Parts: sequence; C-alpha cells; structure tokens
Amino acid sequence: MDERYVAEQVEGAAQAFWERADSFHASETDPRPKYYCLSMFPYPSGRLHMGHVRNYTLGDVISRWRRMQGFQVLQPMGWDAFGLPAENAAQKNAVAPARWTYDNIDSMRTQLKRLGFAYDWRREIATCRPEYYRWEQWLFTRLYRKGLAYRAVGPVNWCPHDETVLANEQVVDGRCWRCDTPVERREIPQWFLRITDYAPELLADLARLPGWPERVATMQRHWIGRSEGVEIQFPVAGFGSLSVFTTRPDTLMGVTYLAVAAEHPLAIAAAQARPEVAGFRDECRVGQTTEAALETLEKRGVDTGFRATHPLTGGELPVYAANFVLMAYGEGAVMAVPGHDERDFAFARRYDLPVVPVIVPEGYEGDAQALVRTEAYTGPGRLVDSGEFTGLASEEAWGRIADVVEARALGTRRVHYRLRDWGVSRQRYWGTPIPIIHCPDCGAQPVPDQDLPVVLPEDIVPTEGRALRARADFLSVPCPRCGGPAERETDTFDTFMESSWYYARYCSYDNNEAMLDDRVRHWLPVDQYIGGIEHAILHLLYARFFNKLLRDEGLVANDEPFTRLLTQGMVLKDGSKMSKSKGNVVDPQAIIDQYGADTARLFIMFAAPPEQALEWNDAALAGAHRFLKRLWALGYALSLRARRNGGAPQGPRAGSPSEAHRALRMRIHGLVEQALRDYERYHFNTVVASAMTLVNELQKLADEPETPEGTGLLREGMSFVLRLLAPIVPHITHGLWEALALGEGPVVEAPWPEADPEALRRDTVRLVIQVDGKRRSEITVTDGSDAAAVREQALKDEAVVRHLAGKAVRRVVVVPGRLINIVSE
Repeated sequence: MDERYVAEQVEGAAQAFWERADSFHASETDPRPKYYCLSMFPYPSGRLHMGHVRNYTLGDVISRWRRMQGFQVLQPMGWDAFGLPAENAAQKNAVAPARWTYDNIDSMRTQLKRLGFAYDWRREIATCRPEYYRWEQWLFTRLYRKGLAYRAVGPVNWCPHDETVLANEQVVDGRCWRCDTPVERREIPQWFLRITDYAPELLADLARLPGWPERVATMQRHWIGRSEGVEIQFPVAGFGSLSVFTTRPDTLMGVTYLAVAAEHPLAIAAAQARPEVAGFRDECRVGQTTEAALETLEKRGVDTGFRATHPLTGGELPVYAANFVLMAYGEGAVMAVPGHDERDFAFARRYDLPVVPVIVPEGYEGDAQALVRTEAYTGPGRLVDSGEFTGLASEEAWGRIADVVEARALGTRRVHYRLRDWGVSRQRYWGTPIPIIHCPDCGAQPVPDQDLPVVLPEDIVPTEGRALRARADFLSVPCPRCGGPAERETDTFDTFMESSWYYARYCSYDNNEAMLDDRVRHWLPVDQYIGGIEHAILHLLYARFFNKLLRDEGLVANDEPFTRLLTQGMVLKDGSKMSKSKGNVVDPQAIIDQYGADTARLFIMFAAPPEQALEWNDAALAGAHRFLKRLWALGYALSLRARRNGGAPQGPRAGSPSEAHRALRMRIHGLVEQALRDYERYHFNTVVASAMTLVNELQKLADEPETPEGTGLLREGMSFVLRLLAPIVPHITHGLWEALALGEGPVVEAPWPEADPEALRRDTVRLVIQVDGKRRSEITVTDGSDAAAVREQALKDEAVVRHLAGKAVRRVVVVPGRLINIVSE
C-alpha cells in the first residue's frame, strides 16, 4: 500500500470495487432478514448542499451498519422532480423545465456517487417520468370513482407570486412556504382528496409509532385536531337555521351573537339586500384561509340584519358576517360567548355587543360582570345566571346541557377534526397532469386506463402558470364517454402527491404493468426513514394518508409506511442556517475536492448527534482529515510489519500476553463494547470518539518494540476500528482492510464486531466498604468471588474493625463489583 493517504485514489478504488461487485443491489430472494432504510429524496436543484450531505450520510451509515449486522438492506435513491423551482428557472433561462431538471439530476447523481453512498441505483426513480406518474394518475381515477377525490369551488390559499393554490399545511405564518409571499384568499374550482375520511385512523395510529419522535407525533395530533363537542341548531328568521359546533356547551347560556363566514349562504343572502355586507364579502376575498392566519387578523365584521333565536332561552341574537370565521371549518358559523372567549370578547367590544358572564372561578364571590370587564374569563368554574344549570361545575354542566339539547332535538354530540380535505390541484405547468376530461354534456370523466398516462408535454417553455391551456394538442380530446369534443383538466397535481408514495414504488421500480406488486410485502414498511422536522405535517402526514389509500386498494398490507423516523438537525454556519443571501453557504463539492468524501462524512457524524443542529467548523473539518491520515499511517506501519514477516499475518493474540497487553486488550474491547451500544442509540459522534481513542491506544502499541504478541494485538485492534468506522468512512476502511488482509472478502461484507467477554473480565476488583452508610475503606478481591468470602475479607479489614469496635454486626450487603455495606446494631 502507498505510504501517503491520497483520498481521491482510495475513494475511487473503493467505489469501482463496489460497482463491479454489485455490492448494494438488494434482492427479495435473499434469505437474510430485510432492512429498508430510506432518506427523503431530494429536489434536483443542480447541486447538493450540506443539509443533503448530512441527511444522506446518516442514512448511509445506518444502512451499512445494518448490512454488517447481517441484514439484507434496501437503500434506494430518486428525485422529487416536479415543482415550481424548475418552472421558474425555465422561465428565467428560456429553457424547458424538463431539460433543466434532467441536467440537474445527472449532476446531482454524480455528486451522490462521489460521496460513496451505498444506493441500489437500479431502483432510481424520477417523479417527472411518465412511467412513474402514470400510476399516480391510475390511483386517482380509482379514488375519483370511490368518491375519495372530488372537485369543488371554495376558498383557497392563493400565492400571488407563484400564481398557484397552497394547501393549508403549505401556509406558514400567513406566507407561502416556498417563496415567503403573503397569501391571499380566493374562490376557484379545486380538486380535493378526502383525507378527512381517514382522520380518526390517522390520529389513532400515531400511538402505534413508538419509533417516531414525540415532537412529530404531537404536531400531527394538533393538526388533525380531534375535539368533542355539540352541534347546536339556532333558528334564524327568514333563513332557516344555523348549525353551530361548540366544544363549550357549558357556556351556551352566555351566547350574545352568532358569526358566519363571508362565504356562508346566510351572508350571501344578506348581501343581496345590504350593500355593506356585499362590500365586506368582497374585502374578505383577499385574505387567508388558515386558522393560524385568522388568529392574527384584526377581528372585523358586519351585521347581516338576520336574527337568530337562542335554542334554550328564546332570546334574540344578532348574526354577523365576520372575517375570523372559516367556511371550511365546522359549518361556517360560530356561537359567540364574549364573556368566555378572547376572540369573541374583542369583537363584542369593537361592535358594542353584550358581554354576559355565565362561569366564575370556584370560590369567587364577587360581581360576575366585574370579572369580564377588561377581558374574557376562559377557565373552568361554576355556572351563574344560567337558569336550571346555575351552580353546576362547568364539567358537569357540559354534559347536562348537551343532554338537554339532544333531548329537545336541538342538537347532537359530535366529534370534530381541524383537518381539512387536501387540495391537490395546482395552476402550474410542471407537474403531473390530473387525469380528468371535462365534457360539456357528460361532466368530469376519468381518463380510461388504456389512455394512461396522460403525458405532460416536455417541450414547453412556460411564460405563465397555465401553459397547458395554450397547447391545443394537449387540451382538446374526445370525451371518453360520449365521444364528443371535450377538454383535459389543465391543473396539475400538488407535488406532495408524488412524494407520498415513492417509498413503495422503489419496491416495484421495474414493473410496467402495475403500480405495485408483491415485492412491497417483502420490503414495507420502511424500517428507518430520515428527513427534516419541517416535513412533520406536510409530507409525513400525506405519506401516512397515501399508505392507507394504497392499503384499501389492496396494493400494500401495512397500515403505516415508516416504522422508525429520524429527524436530523439543520447544518448551521456562524449560528445561522446556511443560505446564499447570508453568504454562509459551504459547497460540499469543494470539501470533497480538497479533503475527500470520507473527511466530509466523518466531520458530519462527529460534529453533533443526529437530532441536534450541526455548527459548521472549518478547523474541525481539517481535524477530521488529520485523523484519517493518522489512521492510514497506522495501517501502513502495520503493513510494513507484515512485509518484514514475509507477508504472513500474525494472529490476533500470538504469543503469551504480558500484563500490559492484557490491560490494553481490556481497554480495546471496552471501547468496542461502548461503540456498539452507541450505534444502537444512533450516537454516532461518540462512536467516532471511541474510534479515535482506540487509534490512540493502537498507536502507542505500534510505537513499542515489535513482538509477535504486540503485532497480533495490533491487528486485532485494527480489525475492530476498521469495522466500527466502515459505515462512517467506507472508502479508507475498504482500502486498509484489503491492504492488511484482515479478513476474507471486503470490509463491507465483514461481520459486525463483538467485544470478547473474556477480554473484559478483570482478575481483581476494588470494592468500597461502607459502615452504617459512611465510606470507611476499600478492599481488592478476586473477580467473581462469592459473597461469603467477600464478607469475611471485609470484616477483617483494619479500618472496618476500628469503626465497628464495641458494635455488633446486624447485616452485610454485598453489591457485586461495586461495594460492601455493613450495618451495625
């Protein structure tokens, strides 16, 4: 082997070997237990960033480690290739998005291969290819026929910059998740999937995911938002009735007005006669449709002129159209209790509406009206001024009032979910065409199976969002039902559709006759999924939903797609997330060119635990490279010993070990044992620390005069350190393992190391002696001595005899390997 460590040569040789040997091709016929490790696939932007490198290095380390443990590992890679960035780049550069995307895929694939990731590249997929999205279209037609996909006009979140609709989950703090533009509210026809039909199961099954971070599960629980309440009918003169859902029926006697969404039929009816209502509705068309956004809005409204009747008291209640009520939530109407809700209180004060307190804290003896003079009282307590319910605790009143409402047929108990149906259509070009044909006579018709896929024209250079409407060869088609002239749907799918099932397609990547086949039952669910916490609600919720759709179509057998989830922290520089605007971006390619892929991988794994943010440090990166050079130098020194011995490798423990070497071997195996535990906990940074300590110990041994016994121990130690590091720095460990002939075959096929219990066994141990709870002495005993012998030796110790003078011994407790506790009378 060469004396100098040249990363480019070492890494090139290792990668060439893996490619020749098909080292990472996964097979369903392999008898070993399966392990499916998957990192969230990237958008092909053209260049990897350090967040990619961290994500994919974590997945690769886990995959290689599991492989060495005896698993048949599947680790695929692909491209989340549709989306606005490609369309915007195409407009800027006057090229088709397809060409831009495919060029970027080629570039990023080269970068990923340069990092040495153990991917089964045969299974590579790109979601923009017809052979992939064909099956997404096929599934959509099934969902449409089952009523799980539907088209409706309704308020949507509109990004004026990207000129497209956003799902509620894609609105962050009132802004577009992608471009940070303030979001508006508009009403347009949209396609939806009935994710709400699966809300109970999506919520309940979170309890079956112990391998997920609790933070992610909590975020999904909150987003699904199950709440128990009562749906109450309020008669409205000249309209009919308003259906209102409330989780606080105990406050029903404090209702002083009702509020409806600007899109509610009652508001629409009021606008016919009241110009001020019509004007208010127009104002509300420019706004946002998420609850979070409405929380920060200035609460505004207008009296509709309609009057409702309180279902229990018969009192008259004004009905307002208000900007804080969403048509999509509940029934688009709320009962307002300003005495016990902060939002209702603020609105009531603005429009001089009554504030009637009906709950006071337990033990409160003051004036109830004084309690709500400056703010609403939102806590529990006992009811006041509530007729037959006065004096009840609020919890008891909840049930009693619900009972009365149901008994009088004024309402019913209900379970409500915050989760809304998923709006999946986007007014953009670069996406999967929605497989629907609009016929003026037959209505919306699904594209027949034999006509799938509906292929997206890839030669369009878009100048505006709905570029497909300008393509007559795409737009105009006969109706599949009547044969008359019709038009294709020109909206495309939300790109989260493609990323919601790609994990399953990897299993059936080459099947051109079916979406999925029996191979999914071998590989699914994914054993380990890796990606950012920012996907907790978006991608991860949609993927769980899609998996249940696939299951109900009989395509998969598992209920959940991902058994275990790892959400890695961000990569920071100078305390901030890397971004071009901040000028703190680190180019992974430059790091690879300067130091090599193994240095980048080692730094990434050593700098921080996976779940924590990683602060970039140039000095630590250089330190990682120096360690690899030391490791190489140690391997070179060991190879010289083999050369001097005629090339015959020494056994791991040749000769009779000295006391010093026995102690060293104990330390080596102790470090190995610790590293093995750290792998199980994904504490890869401490694995690297143990390996560094192990190399230091081996270097001291290598500096000693050469002996057969020392060389054997050195080889044993190198065998351990190379296998421990093989998942993290696979190239250098491959080269050293081969050069030193440490085992049969390459290190990637080597078995996972195990610490030798005999090596860890100590001949003697020191035990602390306590007398009546106070430390009094220590003794050395033979390891494994029985308790009676230890007790006898402890009672003869001079310090113990001195402290027990004149006292009788009541009992002696021996804790093996740790201490002896003597209790006197």
